[in-house]
Amino acid sequence: MIHISETLALQTVEDFLTPEELSQLRKIMDDEQHTTGWTPRFQAEVVLAPSPAQELLRHATERALPAIQRAMPSIQACADWGYTELTSGGRVPTHLDGIPALGTIPHRIGRIGVVLEGADTGGEFYIETTSHDGVWTGAVAGEADGFQPGTALTHKLPHSPGPDVHQHDSEPEWLRDAARSRWITDAGPGVAVAYGAQVIHGVLPVRAGRLRKFVTDLLDSPANK
Repeated sequence: MIHISETLALQTVEDFLTPEELSQLRKIMDDEQHTTGWTPRFQAEVVLAPSPAQELLRHATERALPAIQRAMPSIQACADWGYTELTSGGRVPTHLDGIPALGTIPHRIGRIGVVLEGADTGGEFYIETTSHDGVWTGAVAGEADGFQPGTALTHKLPHSPGPDVHQHDSEPEWLRDAARSRWITDAGPGVAVAYGAQVIHGVLPVRAGRLRKFVTDLLDSPANK
């Protein structure tokens, strides 16, 4: 059963991608963008990574599972990987994904991101911690849901699949009123950051250059089961 600590965990994998894999992934994405002409239509748009990138990233995830499982022992697989870019002024506003429908299997326990190419300045990933009661709904999950009995649940403000992503620009009252402490990472290209679904997080504004990144969900069983 999933323990609440897994939904609040933070774990890095410093050698998630090798230099050779980073080089291959840059070429794959450069070729993909040259062919499709894709550029982000709105801030923090995430698109499905092409099949060759999926294969490399899935292999890297399998290789990194023992390290990820130290903090999140229930993690067994990842969903399909997405790709996103942020240019000057772009950011991912502070938000909290939360636990989706408890009856949905596999359970999404967390997220993982890895930088393909860092911005010249800015674009750092951060998490925020708080003891404020308002972040929590008062509802709990239990054994029937696949969680340890009495697992507390936060509010949810998940990534939007469309232009409504801009809802994150205006924090809801329950998050705005919470006094928080911010922890900024310096995870560079190839370093994966895995974090629980109930961790407050975001990406600081890019001040110069372009941030290229892959992201996906961490699951307690393969998505095709």
